[in-house]
Amino acid sequence: MNRSRQSRPLSLLPLLVALGAGFAGAAQAQSLVDLFNAAKSYDATYQSAKSQAVATLAKGEQARAGVLPTVGLGAGVNQTNQDSSLSSLNGRSFGSQSATLSASQPLYRPGNQASYEQGKKAADIAQLQLLAAEQDLIVRTSQAYFDVLASTDSLTFVRSQKAAVAEQLASAKRNFEVGTSTIVDTRDAQARYDLTVAQELAADNDLRVKSLALDQLVGKSGTAPKPLRAPVVLSEVQPTDVNQWVQQSEALNPVIKQSEIALEVAKLETRKAESGNKPTLDLNGSYSMANNNGSSQLSGTYTTNVASVGLSFNLPLFAGYSIQIRVKETLALEDKARSDLDAAKRTVAQGTRTAFFGLQSGLSQVKAYEAAEASTQSALDANKLGYQVGVKINIDVLNAQSQLFDTKAKLAKARYDVLVGGLKLRQASGVLKDDDLQPINAQLAP
Repeated sequence: MNRSRQSRPLSLLPLLVALGAGFAGAAQAQSLVDLFNAAKSYDATYQSAKSQAVATLAKGEQARAGVLPTVGLGAGVNQTNQDSSLSSLNGRSFGSQSATLSASQPLYRPGNQASYEQGKKAADIAQLQLLAAEQDLIVRTSQAYFDVLASTDSLTFVRSQKAAVAEQLASAKRNFEVGTSTIVDTRDAQARYDLTVAQELAADNDLRVKSLALDQLVGKSGTAPKPLRAPVVLSEVQPTDVNQWVQQSEALNPVIKQSEIALEVAKLETRKAESGNKPTLDLNGSYSMANNNGSSQLSGTYTTNVASVGLSFNLPLFAGYSIQIRVKETLALEDKARSDLDAAKRTVAQGTRTAFFGLQSGLSQVKAYEAAEASTQSALDANKLGYQVGVKINIDVLNAQSQLFDTKAKLAKARYDVLVGGLKLRQASGVLKDDDLQPINAQLAP
């Protein structure tokens, strides 16, 4: 009896430790939205995408210069000292000051116009790339968040199983001492306890690794995600037709839209190459002012103002077939962009279908695991009762315990996969935004 009383505090210790850790973590727990906002301002991949978007926008604006006027201002000052054998010209010193304002406006330059339109398309691509990076960050943050919760649940279940096995081990020892069971029950319980200790070490290490990954993503140390609030309510997939999701992805997915714009840019590149055979027309103007303090022939000061305006026309006649070869190149690149667009549509459609059916399967698995949890709990209760009355052996109880805690862990993981799967489906269809985290955030424990 003394041994049994000493074993009880040992079985309660893991539960007390887990409760203490839970209360400590609750004081500094963060929600999914909190950690996403932190990741948005810290994640290097997302920050790189933002900088690239700014650079692409600036590069697109550079192409606008080809259709805008250019203006220049020039000025000059010179001084001349003249020596001559003629006394009338000898020792003369004179100078001049001049300033010229010139401007040029392209009137017809089809190549420059195509470049300008390409620049505007590049700005659209930059916005889509940034949108895709934000959607990717939402999924990565959510995945890391629920990976930590899944590892935490696994560690909690393993510790609960360890406590239950410890209780069963103590019971087997007591029954062996009073002669109501054999040493086999005790050894079975001891073996299962040792195995659970090893599983606890592995689960604890997995939690450390997942927590470090989340810390690195959000730029915080010691992050503690809030768990889901019980009971967990998972929404069904809406709409229920996978073809509607695929159609939506073809219209809104950033990868497809980028490929569509890339095809338009390739067509503009062909236009720009063909413009090499076309004429160009520019409007030029200038205004010059000069102040002369004499000259080699004249003395006295005088000023000269000159204004000019004109048209500049240029027609290429022959460039060594370089233009024709360039057009051939751009047409091939245009075909490549068209093929890339088809490949992007097929890939996105396949990814959308995979995400849709994966989410549906996940919801079905959650329902199955919920039923299995109730069944395994009933089986454990029956095995415990059978062990008490002598119709079940200890290993039956231990197996039922392992099955119950394994089912609980798989159920928790399946719920997390459904929540992340819903985000992945919206990402594949191109409609994912940070507001989609709010429904999940509302299901977290306060």
